[in-house]
Amino acid sequence: MMEFRSYPDRELLAMGLADALASDLKNCLLTHDWVSLCVPGGTSPGDTFRMLSGVALDWDRVHVFLNDERWVPEGHDRSNTSLLRATLLTDRASKAKLVPMVNDADTPEEGIPALEAGFASELPISVLLLGMGADMHTASLFPGADKLDLAMSADAPILVPMRAERAGEPRITLSRRVLADAMETHVLIMGDEKRTVLERARNQDPMDAPIAAFLKDAVVHWAP
Repeated sequence: MMEFRSYPDRELLAMGLADALASDLKNCLLTHDWVSLCVPGGTSPGDTFRMLSGVALDWDRVHVFLNDERWVPEGHDRSNTSLLRATLLTDRASKAKLVPMVNDADTPEEGIPALEAGFASELPISVLLLGMGADMHTASLFPGADKLDLAMSADAPILVPMRAERAGEPRITLSRRVLADAMETHVLIMGDEKRTVLERARNQDPMDAPIAAFLKDAVVHWAP
């Protein structure tokens, strides 16, 4: 059953979520040689990542990768990988291993074969953090996107190229089955609009509201 954690402000949300992620990682490290942490891009988790990066744990045994990525080179101002390096992979967390989600290929379709091998050994995801857009998308699982049927199917590949009107650049995303297999799932949302959208999404078809596919066993963290 979905658990909803409400915080009085965004600073306390960042602290509470960082603590929850750190606790899950530490628990997983007790029984595994290494663990995987899968996180969203964008600016919303930035404060959480900065707090998490200073936590004392065996970061050299943590493998970090994104839920999805824009098909732009690292260093581009739209690169989530660059943002991740600046917010999470600093301080103590600089010792973590980053699993790349983009390469030098011209398109996601051309780049995926070389990337999938790196992800196959990282599954299942140990600890997953998802975000959500106002259109109920998560990762790059956008309602109406060109490869959504494939990405949401039970036998989907690990990585799926994705193009959608709201997405801007071509994207690459982990598929539903990969994300849904995570051992621990957290969702970060902020603001009254996102809370209303998430409550509405809970009762919708995941093809129309992709976030709905991951809420059943998730911990949702919200602040106004």
